Amino acid sequence: YIHGSKIGVLVDVVGGDDALAKDIAMHIAAAKPKSLDASGIAPELIEAERRVAIEKAKEAGKPEAMLEKIADDASVASFTMFTVGEGIEKAVVDYAAEVAAAAKV
Repeated sequence: YIHGSKIGVLVDVVGGDDALAKDIAMHIAAAKPKSLDASGIAPELIEAERRVAIEKAKEAGKPEAMLEKIADDASVASFTMFTVGEGIEKAVVDYAAEVAAAAKV
């Protein structure tokens, strides 16, 4: 998924389809998550997101019997986010000091 011209996200989704993968990639680009799984996230936040997923499925007209399964349907095996310019630090150069040092040589 490419977001604008500066952010790209690659997602490896286990279960689910291309539409789900794109939706997850969009969320990764927007939220810039720090964790791949629940180990570093508060249980309350996980439950809140689960409720949101179930509510979205209800709004989409999914059968009541499938709602719990839909909330647990897929997992992300890995993701990588790329940001243009990230990791490239511009060197700070003191040109006056550089010229002075060169003049002494």
